[in-house]
Amino acid sequence: MGVNPDITRQLEEERLTGVVTHNGVAYLAGQIADDDTLDTEGQTADILKQIDALLAQLGTDKTRLLSVQVFLSDINEIGNMNKAWDAWLDTAHKPARATVEAKLAEPNWRVEMTAIAALR
Repeated sequence: MGVNPDITRQLEEERLTGVVTHNGVAYLAGQIADDDTLDTEGQTADILKQIDALLAQLGTDKTRLLSVQVFLSDINEIGNMNKAWDAWLDTAHKPARATVEAKLAEPNWRVEMTAIAALR
């Protein structure tokens, strides 16, 4: 395979790359809570903290988020997810967002998120 110098891959794992950057945009792989015993609100807060940390490593922040996709194992938990989301959200810089119910890979996972952000 050829190397693509305008695409950067960071945090590579067996089957995926944690962050891919291209043309000033960062694409974050699905983020799940470090502690899967937390409730939906707790898992959401944990994930958002991870997103903040990844964006900081890239020299950007949540004000530069373009899009976030939220996957909930139970869509009836959207209110609990939104509690953490609303506490975290910079209302002057809201990203586009989609929230869907999905069967997640592990039964204890209540929330998974992907994000796209502009770099500085």
